[in-house]
Amino acid sequence: MKPGIHPAYRPVVFRDRAAGFAFLTRSTATSDRTVQWEDGHTYPVIDVEISSASHPFYTGTQRVLDTAGRVERFERRYGSGRSER
Repeated sequence: MKPGIHPAYRPVVFRDRAAGFAFLTRSTATSDRTVQWEDGHTYPVIDVEISSASHPFYTGTQRVLDTAGRVERFERRYGSGRSER
């Protein structure tokens, strides 16, 4: 890499406050806030709204749409759309 043109790539803590979940990874993201991590070192912290601990796809709480019921409701409201001969 060419020196002086790339942002610093360093350890950063990403924290999902809603789920009480945090993880340490490397990133170029910056923050003025810091947090004391489990290893005793202080790292910049970035608060996120959704992580794998709170996203419905990963937690298994995602809603399943009832597509069959929606089709039946549409056909009742507007007819089946098929002309009977």
